[in-house]
Amino acid sequence: MATKKKSNNHETQNVSFEIFEAQSFDLKALAGLFDAYRQFYRQPTDKDGAMKFLRERLSEKDSVIFIAFDENSKAVGFTQLYPLFSSVGMKKTWLLNDLFVDPAFRGKGISKLLIEKTKEHARITQANGIHLETEKSNLIGLKLYPSAGFVLNDNSNFYFWALADS
Repeated sequence: MATKKKSNNHETQNVSFEIFEAQSFDLKALAGLFDAYRQFYRQPTDKDGAMKFLRERLSEKDSVIFIAFDENSKAVGFTQLYPLFSSVGMKKTWLLNDLFVDPAFRGKGISKLLIEKTKEHARITQANGIHLETEKSNLIGLKLYPSAGFVLNDNSNFYFWALADS
């Protein structure tokens, strides 16, 4: 593994994990996880497309990606944040758009570690908070997010307009 921005070393269930902000040299490992994440949401596998999409996000600096590695330097999970801005609050807010942990490593607290890293990033960037949405069928997420301090917003409705060919 090449030099990375050092993050906290975490230990869960006697297994050590490190979380770093992803860099271009992480693309291959990250693309595999990203492709698996998309398949979880019923999309066909597309590793080349995943690589291209992530390369663009990193090179354009329009997202922040945190990646978790186990003690053997295997990439085991990631989260991707996109910046949004609150006109009313006049501050940045983050959209936690993607969170995925390799199924072989679930139940070890990695998701919570990745969420804590996103919260730390929100504090460092002086954002007003973190938004996320998840499918109602994502039973794991529906338990995880409230346990990590996220509150279901009953005051807003979210709408989506799709282009016909999307």
